[in-house]
Amino acid sequence: MKKEDHSIKSASRRSFLGRFWLFLGLVALAELIWVSVSFLRPKKLKKSETAQSVITAGPVDRFEPGSVTAFPQGRFYLARLENGGFLALSRECTHLGCTVPWVEEENRFVCPCHASVFDIRGVVISPPAPRPLDIYPVTIENNVVIVDVSKSVERKRFEVGQVVRGY
Repeated sequence: MKKEDHSIKSASRRSFLGRFWLFLGLVALAELIWVSVSFLRPKKLKKSETAQSVITAGPVDRFEPGSVTAFPQGRFYLARLENGGFLALSRECTHLGCTVPWVEEENRFVCPCHASVFDIRGVVISPPAPRPLDIYPVTIENNVVIVDVSKSVERKRFEVGQVVRGY
């Protein structure tokens, strides 16, 4: 083997490896761009998540005064206050978004993540939650309670006007 043949093969091998590493780098860059774009793109809602934005809770008589009923499909609680009024309260804590369960024995909502406590109206009894639970619009038509879960209403404090009378 001549010295020239050896240097040609060596140069050919180097250029091949250089192109190969360039190709692998471009593939890695393309994957990184694809993952970044996928992460930043808004999530597409499933049909089940968008199909029902109005929930028929049931007849007014079904809910006893001073009771709280969970509606998992709508991700809210329907609270019937002692005065007979209704509030549809979001299940998400206003501190960090944890699901807040209703503790019937204590007659209040207690966040399992950071111990925020809310009364039956969703008002903060014990922080760190900065404000009351969000609510959903409630209407009563033909003695039937209907809740619109398409958009929650952020509250700064409880106001009597937020309660829908259940005649």
